[in-house]
Amino acid sequence: MTVAKAERVPLDRTLPIVGTLFAKDEATLAAEVEGVVEKTGAEFGDRVKEGQEIALIDTDTYAALANQAAARLTQAKATAANAEHELVRQVELKRTGIASPADLDLAQTAAENARAAVVAADATRAVADLDLAHSHVRAPFDGAVADRIATKGDFMEKGKPMFRLVNDAVLKFIAQAPESHAADVRKEMTVEFNVDAYPGERFTGKVFLISPQVNAATRAFAFGALVPNAGRRLKAGTFARGELVIERAVPTVMVPLESVTGLSGVTRMFVVDGAVAKARVVKLGRVRDGRQEVVSGIQAGDLVVTSGQTKLSDGRPVAVREAGKPAATGIPAR
Repeated sequence: MTVAKAERVPLDRTLPIVGTLFAKDEATLAAEVEGVVEKTGAEFGDRVKEGQEIALIDTDTYAALANQAAARLTQAKATAANAEHELVRQVELKRTGIASPADLDLAQTAAENARAAVVAADATRAVADLDLAHSHVRAPFDGAVADRIATKGDFMEKGKPMFRLVNDAVLKFIAQAPESHAADVRKEMTVEFNVDAYPGERFTGKVFLISPQVNAATRAFAFGALVPNAGRRLKAGTFARGELVIERAVPTVMVPLESVTGLSGVTRMFVVDGAVAKARVVKLGRVRDGRQEVVSGIQAGDLVVTSGQTKLSDGRPVAVREAGKPAATGIPAR
């Protein structure tokens, strides 16, 4: 029979979680003007930069409308300038008694109408310039084209989808936590996880949002962690499993896996106290590097039996040896 000493080692306190990776930003780009698509400059899977032109919609027509609106604004300003000049002249003539009050009233009305026409023409010009800008479809952020919906020759109406973009430089790992852990989950906590595409490799993120509501059906609440993805190795929509690190380096009692036995649904271990084996009912936690966490029932420093448990009963005298050492003098196990 061999024994080993239960040890207290620093171990992170964690919460097992599963969830899905989502793009941090995702947008469906829709046409903001009507017209025929002249060309598209991005395809499914292409990476684009914020502000990059990715499609054109009837740009010649909107350029012409913008020029027309600019010309009308210039014309309105010229008319307003003449009206202001005439108003100044009528005021001077009225002062000298040459002009009648009616002529001055007409000049004032004409000047006011001309000023209003300038404001209206300026607004029309602004709308035309905005439409011209919208005819050049641009990416709203750095990202990748997840779907190209429109193609050259399509007639677009306002609001009709053209592209779907995702920002996969940063992903969101959305997972669920039991309501019993509501007090444990806090922002800036570390999440560690792995995905099937990269067996054995760990990825990390930081908690940045926590749902204020518990799902009444599952008795769990959602939280999300931001995951840097500069190399774009991780893909949005991927299933992930991992742990939320609640507390770092918590002193934890660990024993060899082979020291744990079960009988009739009860998990127990044998501890050598003096020269006597004593059975302890234990509550177990996680398995790490071939060792078992013991939550209760065993203390650090206890000698736990790692072999020969089938020959033991509670209170039986034993002779023990630690692994790699000769048996100590004592009463042999029978």
